[in-house]
Amino acid sequence: MPDAPGVYFFRDAGGKIIYIGKAKSLKKRVQSYFVRAHDAKTSAMVSRIADVEYQLCRTESLALFLEAGLIRRYHPKYNVSLRDDRSFPFVKITGEAFPAICVTRKKENDGSRYFGPYTSAKVLRQALRIIRRTFPYRTCRVMPRRACMYYRLNLSPGPCIGKIDPRAYAATIERIALILEGKADALLRKLSEEMSQKARAQDFEAAAAIRDQINALSSLSQNVIAPSGPQRLQDLQQLLHLYKAPERIEGFDISDLSGQGACGSMVSFYNGLPDKNKYRRFRIKTVSGIDDYGMLAEVVRRRYMRVIKDKLPLPDLILIDGGRAHLLAAAHELRAIGLRIPLVSIAKEQENIYVYGRPGCIRLDADTPALNLIRHIRDEAHRFALSYHHILRRKKTLEH
Repeated sequence: MPDAPGVYFFRDAGGKIIYIGKAKSLKKRVQSYFVRAHDAKTSAMVSRIADVEYQLCRTESLALFLEAGLIRRYHPKYNVSLRDDRSFPFVKITGEAFPAICVTRKKENDGSRYFGPYTSAKVLRQALRIIRRTFPYRTCRVMPRRACMYYRLNLSPGPCIGKIDPRAYAATIERIALILEGKADALLRKLSEEMSQKARAQDFEAAAAIRDQINALSSLSQNVIAPSGPQRLQDLQQLLHLYKAPERIEGFDISDLSGQGACGSMVSFYNGLPDKNKYRRFRIKTVSGIDDYGMLAEVVRRRYMRVIKDKLPLPDLILIDGGRAHLLAAAHELRAIGLRIPLVSIAKEQENIYVYGRPGCIRLDADTPALNLIRHIRDEAHRFALSYHHILRRKKTLEH
């Protein structure tokens, strides 16, 4: 297991999740269950462990949020029985027009929203401080009449002095709620879509502000929800009817805001994990204007012409970020150069999966292991393309 932050799962012989925990180091924490003595309750749990899985997180803070969200979803038996009587912290978002956010150990029926409980108050407070730098919010119990110190430090948007309207503030709160629910990856996709909309409307100031939020959140949460292990690949093999489990998967995405700084990305995953040494970036050379299909075709063509020329190993599966039309554009280029590689795409809206050569689409439940792996590859390709797009935009700005 990796020496990295994340969330780990213990399953029993029937495949049921019996315990979920977070760790600063997955390797050290999981190992500790099997190399030393425990109390009776923990020993009973360990005796029932038949399988171990994990999900990587960029930071321990995000692992804390993901852990709480998964515990609420699955209600593992030993997450209840292994805890003592002490109270655990919650995040409270009040029900006011301009909600305040605070940490509390009491969950009351007062119209507020509660997130948690969380297993570490210290890590929770550290995480909220990081989130607040990107998404400012108020913490005061009573709305003051004058701006406080937090407004001057850019940690509060100043609702007390009318610096933000309720609708904009509510949008900020919903973004924070997604992070607290362990859905930072979903928030990144939502922000990227909003940035594209603002850019198309030529509201470049708003697009730049959202871009800064994406960069800040990406540095905090890259590669959140990264399921690993042979089971993920076997599930994907069965889902797509592949000849073998796809050890090497290459994913593609295009980043293009109003036709400016268009570029493409290719990410490479080996055995379900990112292989960043094999990531590649592509500056669009032959397509002008807004033409995602043409840009994708160019990137796929250039990538696999290079693979053929340099006699590099071919991937077991290619994943495209897009719908059926994107899939067909990529397939046309592969066939034109004589390659027959399994090819799939995932659409942004409903997350339908399209398989080249098969009619219709595949719809999976949100927690399907295969879908989680596909999402991870798609999101990583999107992040990598977007980061390169920002580099090209900055270079163009400096040239002017």
